[in-house]
Amino acid sequence: MKNKTLAAWLAFVGGPLGLHRFYLFGFTDVLGWLLPLPTALGVYGIQRALRFGQDDGLSWALIPLVGFTIAACALNAIVYGLKSPEQWNAQFNPSFDENAAAGQTHWLTIGAVALSLLLGTTVLMSSIVFSFQRYFEFQIEEARLISQ
Repeated sequence: MKNKTLAAWLAFVGGPLGLHRFYLFGFTDVLGWLLPLPTALGVYGIQRALRFGQDDGLSWALIPLVGFTIAACALNAIVYGLKSPEQWNAQFNPSFDENAAAGQTHWLTIGAVALSLLLGTTVLMSSIVFSFQRYFEFQIEEARLISQ
């Protein structure tokens, strides 16, 4: 049986590594194997920014990838946590009763949803702000070079 609470926590904590996808769909899930790619590229962008400074163009293009991946996985945790027991069991536990215990919502499920909402929103907004700030700073610098 696939437990809704465990799936929500795996999406929240280990989502950027695809852990929730492997739990729900097995190790043959293509998206589960692709999720670590933008995460790794974003972490590489952070390392480049620390090494070369904030003016490194490649780093500011890569850093938002990790933020968008974390935000998407937090959204998955919210969706999993808010599914009704009937929907959850119909999708992930079809051979069991629609009110089976694995699809029930508990306080730990609500905790995963609340933390995912908090962290996911924060990371998403930070990634968007970072992207726009770096883009406009780049545009201003290019305009300054053209005007000289």
